[in-house]
Amino acid sequence: MRLTRILALNALVGAALVGAACGQSGPSASRSPATAQPSKAAGPATAAPGAAASQQAMDVTGKFTLQPAHGPWDTKVTATAVGLKPATAYDLVWTGAKVQWKLSDDRSKYLGRDYTTTKQVLRTITTDAAGSFVATFPVPQGFGYGHDVQVVDKENVIRNKSLFDVDMVTTITPTSGPVGTPITVEVKGIGYQSYQNSFQLDYDNAYTGWISSVTTDGYAKLVIPATGGVGAHYITIGHSEFGAPYLNPQQQPVVASRPFPHIAFTITPGDGVVPPPAAQQGLPQMAARPVDKGIWTSPAGATVGTPATLEAKALPAGSDVEILWTTQVGNRSVTGFEERTSTLGKTRTDANGAFSWSFAVPDDLGGYHTVSAKIGDAVVAKTQLYILASALPLNVDRGPSGTTTTVHLKGVGWTETEQIYHLVYDNAFAGYTCAFQSKGDITVNLTVSGAPGWHFIDMYPGIFQGTETRPANYKMPQLTALDDHPGEKLPVFRFAFFVTQ
Repeated sequence: MRLTRILALNALVGAALVGAACGQSGPSASRSPATAQPSKAAGPATAAPGAAASQQAMDVTGKFTLQPAHGPWDTKVTATAVGLKPATAYDLVWTGAKVQWKLSDDRSKYLGRDYTTTKQVLRTITTDAAGSFVATFPVPQGFGYGHDVQVVDKENVIRNKSLFDVDMVTTITPTSGPVGTPITVEVKGIGYQSYQNSFQLDYDNAYTGWISSVTTDGYAKLVIPATGGVGAHYITIGHSEFGAPYLNPQQQPVVASRPFPHIAFTITPGDGVVPPPAAQQGLPQMAARPVDKGIWTSPAGATVGTPATLEAKALPAGSDVEILWTTQVGNRSVTGFEERTSTLGKTRTDANGAFSWSFAVPDDLGGYHTVSAKIGDAVVAKTQLYILASALPLNVDRGPSGTTTTVHLKGVGWTETEQIYHLVYDNAFAGYTCAFQSKGDITVNLTVSGAPGWHFIDMYPGIFQGTETRPANYKMPQLTALDDHPGEKLPVFRFAFFVTQ
C-alpha cells in the first residue's frame, strides 16, 4: 500500500513538472479562435522542439514568487523577485506549447497529436538597486494547467522560475430558452498533455460526445440543442482518457483536482427552435483554382450532384481527350481497399488546346479525387476535385413515437478521420455510421421515440481509428469538429422530428 502511494505521488509530481510547459495566447472571451488576439502585455511566442527547453542553462539566484499562483485567463498576477543582480534587465517568460494533429503523409491515417514547446516574453523588467523587482502581467489565453514563469537574463540563462496553474472555465450561452434553443458551450483553458486534453460532455446524465482543443490553443466552442421538457437540464463536462465519461475523478491519483462542472439550462415554454433545412447546412463550395497550362475544375470542391465544369488550357490542340476519375474502393474492416480509375467522359480540345466540359460531381466518397486528362496512351494533365459532405432532409419529419425516419448523408469520406459520422438523439449518443463501403453514402433508418413534441437528431464527425492509445477518442462524436477536426474541416448536420400524440 505504501509503495502504491509513493508511485502515485511520483506520478502526480511528474505530471506537475511535465505540465509546467504548456500554453499560448488563445482567443479572447468575446471572439472566436480564428480572430482572437493575445493579451496586449504579452510578447510573441516562439516555438521550439520539446527538448530545447531542457537544454537551456539554469542557475537559480534569489527568490521568485507569483501571487496568485493559479487563476483563469487574464488573471492579474504579481511577480516578485529578490536577490538578483541590481539594475539589471530580465525577461519574464511564459512557457507554453503549440499542438497539432498528426496524420500520415497521404493524410489517410490518424497518428495522434504532437507538440513543440514555446516561450513567450511577457515583459522585460529592470531590477532596483537591491536586485529586486515587482511586476504584474495578465495570464495569457491558451492551454490550461501548469506553466513555468521564468526569469531569464540577457545571456538566456534561467535565473529563477515559479509555477502558475491556469484554471479551466466552462460557460454556456444562453442559460434558458425553449426546446431546441442552440446552446453554445465554451471551455477555456483545456490542457494539452495526458489527463488534461480530452473532455467528455453529458446532457442529463446521457453521454453526448467529446471535446478537443488541439489546434485552438486550449479553447473549445461547441453548440448543442436544448432537449427535453420544460424545466432545468444539466450539462456536465469531465475528463476521460478512455472514451467513456469518467465519473469519480476526485478519487483518481493523478490530477484529481480537474474541474467537473454541472451547469443548468432551463427550458422555458414556447415554440421549438428547429435547425435550418438540410440543403442550407454543410460547408461552402471551394473556389476554382485556374492554371495557365493543364486542367482544373470549377468549383474545386462541391457536394454530390453539383453542376461543375472541367476546364483546360494549353493542351495538345485538336485532340480527343478521355477524362478519368480516381477513387478508393473497398473497406478497412473486411476486404481491404484499393485505388481504381474509371472513365468519367470524353471531349476534344480546340485549336488552342482548350476545352470546357460540363459534368455533375460524382456520387462517390468524400474528400479529394484525382481527375486526369488522357490523350492517346498518355495522361497529359491532372487536377483534384474535393467532394464535400452533404445531408438530405428527413423523409418523414413528424409522426407518433415509433415512426421510422431516414437520416441520409452523401459525400462522406474514406480516411480514418473522414469515414464515420455519429448519431446523437436528444443529446444522447446512439451509435456511429461508416461510409467507406457504400461510396460515401450513409443511410440510417431511425425509429424515433419520446414524449410528444420536438426531438433532435445530430450527426457529428469523429475519428475511426489510429495509432494513438491515450486518450482513446475513437468512434465517438467530436463535438468540436467544426473548429478542431484532424485532417480536414467537416460539417455537423442537424435535424428535428416532431412526435405527435
